[in-house]
Order: sequence, then C-alpha cells, then structure tokens
Amino acid sequence: MNAATHYIPPNRFDRAFNAVVGGLARLGVNVAGAETLTVIGWKTGRPQEIPVNPLTLDDDEFLVAVRGETQWVRNVRATATVELRRGRRVRRVILEEVAVADRAPIIAAYLAKWGWEVGRFLPGHLTPGASVDEIATEAAKLPVFIVRPAG
Repeated sequence: MNAATHYIPPNRFDRAFNAVVGGLARLGVNVAGAETLTVIGWKTGRPQEIPVNPLTLDDDEFLVAVRGETQWVRNVRATATVELRRGRRVRRVILEEVAVADRAPIIAAYLAKWGWEVGRFLPGHLTPGASVDEIATEAAKLPVFIVRPAG
C-alpha cells in the first residue's frame, strides 16, 4: 500500500459486530439493509464472507468500502464475480470498480444512509456529513463498486 492508501483494520468490537450482522443476514434478517458478500480469496482460494450494505442509487446498486483497501476489495479486484446473500436469497453478481471521478456522490449517498455506522472509518478530515466536494478530495481512498448481474 502506498502513502495515499487508506485502511482501517477491524478491532475486536468490529469483528463481533460483523459476526452478528453477518449471521443475521445469512438467516434472512434485514439489519439496516445488510447482506453477506462472499468472494473467493485470491491467495487462499477459500470463500471470504463479509457483511456489506448495498446502496441503491438512481436504479443502480453499489458497494462502498469505507474502511479502504480491505482484503475483500483486493479479492474483488482479482475475482469480480461474487455472491450477495440475505437469507435464502442468493445473487451471483459482478462488481465493477467505479472511476474515482464518479465516486463522491455515491459515497455521499452512502454516508447519508449509513454514516452513523461507518463514520469512524473515514479517511482524513471526512465526516458522515461531508459535502460532495469534500468527499471528492478523499474519493481515491474509498473503493466503490457497481453491482451488475452475472451472466
């Protein structure tokens, strides 16, 4: 990772919270829109499951990695076809990374919805109430993916 890279590793509380939310999503319980992302590890070849909050904006669906360059982000970049699951509903999808120049309004909408949950993971001076212009200055540090149907 270079100096411009952003990554906030999960602490014990985060791991416990993610385990609870992920478990509820697998059972089909809708916790603030959470679903379970399953991506194959590019090094291990093993499935990795992570709770995520898909954002619907202008008829498109997005995933935002506010923690930055996480393992799931690196795995998605290596293997774009993943599964999103809530309960028995499983969707096989392709995640395409959004260009940095197009990320700020998506991140702003994501923060408007989930800033209360993820605000502490933001880079630099950003807060959940940041303007689109403020977000644009840090957008390169926050990977965003558009969700597309697979095949």
